[in-house]
Amino acid sequence: MTSPEPSPDVPDVPDHLRTPQRRTAHLFAEFVERQAPGVPLPGRMTARRFAVLTALGRQDLSLARLAEGHLDAAAILHELNEPPPAAGERWGVWAARPPGPGVHATAAGEEWMISGVKPYCSGARSCTHALVTADAEDGYRLFAVPLEHPGVRPVEGTWPAIGMAGSDSLDMSFTDVPARAVGGVEGYLNRPGFQHGGIGVAACWLGGAHAVAAPLYQRAEAGRLNEHAAAHLGAVDMLLHTADTVVREAGEDIDADPLDEREQARVRTLRVRCLVEKVCAEVMDHVGRATGAGPLCQDERHARAVADLTVYVRQHHAEAAQADLGRQATAARTQMTAPRTQAAP
Repeated sequence: MTSPEPSPDVPDVPDHLRTPQRRTAHLFAEFVERQAPGVPLPGRMTARRFAVLTALGRQDLSLARLAEGHLDAAAILHELNEPPPAAGERWGVWAARPPGPGVHATAAGEEWMISGVKPYCSGARSCTHALVTADAEDGYRLFAVPLEHPGVRPVEGTWPAIGMAGSDSLDMSFTDVPARAVGGVEGYLNRPGFQHGGIGVAACWLGGAHAVAAPLYQRAEAGRLNEHAAAHLGAVDMLLHTADTVVREAGEDIDADPLDEREQARVRTLRVRCLVEKVCAEVMDHVGRATGAGPLCQDERHARAVADLTVYVRQHHAEAAQADLGRQATAARTQMTAPRTQAAP
């Protein structure tokens, strides 16, 4: 069976914090204070970084979502030569760009002001700072925004979801909010770490798949599996072991080429994300078929894990990502098989 990663050292939550949003905010603050400084940046023991995210996803996917955002913000700031998060700061990366008016940035001398509404802002009421993407006159940019400004406010009622309820991913409204440009135009998207961060998200999904599978492993350990359930468990174990291995090897590959000089980061990220999404879907199906409705109805932790993973994994772009992978893989294969030109003697 796939051996679990040790769970992060996150304390129990007091009774008065049992609402999903408050519970996650409390755990997030504890993680940022106690663990985040020790998590390696991409390119430096990246497999260990991914293992931390998978362990967080196994514990609580909403917590993993906020932790991944803070760690990604720290990596982005480092890569773009900006100061790291200070003690007591909790950062998010708010970069969703669905159709709609979005957020716009206006230059005011050497400063910037941003206005508009950004959707899917995880940690809306628990982050102190965020990296926010916005459209500017010269192109698409990334900005560091302190969230205590009175022009920043969450749009209540915009995250009524049951799955990932604890992530508190409300829309955020910005009205003439001062912001600091981070990197240049398109710098957020064009840096190598954009691809490395995409695998970090998949590592969180994978942790959620492990959490969903837990009741099936527990039944096996208690000797309560018939042959059909045992077959489902075998399939689940194979899927999880494969995804664990691929994510770990992706981290090792990133360490070997952190600046993506070999131009493999894009195809690597697409392969890992497409695989992990498929593993998540199939694990949920196998576990449901093997265990029936019992855990969904009687095991709160399992029911929450299924609901959370169902929502979170839809951050993957499904067939669009697979089509992109097909094009990228074809280009990579063509490059590998193209005859090399001999230099003249």
